[in-house]
Amino acid sequence: MAKPPADVRLAQLLDIVPWIASRDGPSLDEVSARFGIPEDELVAELNLLFMCGLHPFTPDVLIDVDIADGRVWIRMADYFRRPLRLTAQEGLALASAAKAFLGLGGSERQGPLASALEKLETVLGLGSDEALDVELGQAAPDLLESLRHATAHHRKVRLDYYSFGRDGRSERTVRPWGVFSEAGHWYLRGWCETVDAERLFRVDRIVAADETDERFEPTGSGGAPDSRIYDPDPGDPLVVLELAPPAHWIAEQYPHEDVSEGPDGTLRVTLRAGQQAWLERVLLKAGPHARMVEGPTGIAAAAAERILARYRA
Repeated sequence: MAKPPADVRLAQLLDIVPWIASRDGPSLDEVSARFGIPEDELVAELNLLFMCGLHPFTPDVLIDVDIADGRVWIRMADYFRRPLRLTAQEGLALASAAKAFLGLGGSERQGPLASALEKLETVLGLGSDEALDVELGQAAPDLLESLRHATAHHRKVRLDYYSFGRDGRSERTVRPWGVFSEAGHWYLRGWCETVDAERLFRVDRIVAADETDERFEPTGSGGAPDSRIYDPDPGDPLVVLELAPPAHWIAEQYPHEDVSEGPDGTLRVTLRAGQQAWLERVLLKAGPHARMVEGPTGIAAAAAERILARYRA
C-alpha cells in the first residue's frame, strides 16, 4: 500500500513526537495502535528524526531517538530546552499557524499543540477565542477527509464542481494529486480526465465528490502538492488595467506580465484573462479603483447590468 502524502505524514509525526517525548519509553505496539500507523512505517518515520536539528548539526542540536527491545525514547536536543524569545509579530504568526494547523483535522484538540497554543495566546494577550480566528475557507471536514483519502489511496473521484471563471457547474472525473491550503482557502490539484489536463479545484466550490473504485498510477506530482493557485495560459488574451491604490491587491494576487507605477501611485498592470466571467468579477470587486486601458470594453458595466436585472426580476 502506498504511503500517505507528505503533508499527512508530517501532521501525524508532529503529534507522535511530543507524545513519545513526554513518556518514559512507550512500546512501539502502543504508539502504533494509538496513532493508527503500522509498526514498520512508524520505525521508518522515527528514523528520519535522527536528521532533524539545526546548523551546525552537532549532537546538542539534533533530536535523539532510541529504539530498543520494542520500546522507543525521544529526547529533544538541548537547543529546544532553552526558551525561545519571540517578537510580538513572530508570536502572532506562530499562533496563527498553530490555530490553522489544529483545523486540519489530524491533531488532538487537547493535545500538546493545543496546550502550547493556549499558553502562547496568554503571553501575547489574546484573551479570548474571538481575538484570533483562523479559518481556511468553508470546506466541509467530511469533504476534505474524503478527498485526502482518495488522494492517499490513488482513487479517482467524480466531482460536481462550480467553476468561478465560467460561472457554471459541471461534472468532472479527476485523479487527485494533493489537497492543500493557500491564501485562506482549500484546494485540490489533480488531473481532470474530462478536459485531459491538470486542473486546480477550490474545495468550497465542490458541490459533491464521490470516490470511485478505479485506481490510477501517481505521476510526477509526488510529494507536497504544487501550491500555485493560478496558472494563466500563454494563449489567453492580454488586458491592461490601471489600478488606484485600493485596487493594488489585483497586482499582488494574480500573476502578471508587466507592472509599472505612475507618479500618483497608480499601477499599470498587464495580465492574461482567460475567462471573461473571472475578469468581470475582478473589475466589479475593484469598483471605481480599476480601469481597463486595453481589452474588451464595457464588460464591467455589462456584468453590473446583468446583476441588476436579476434583482429587478
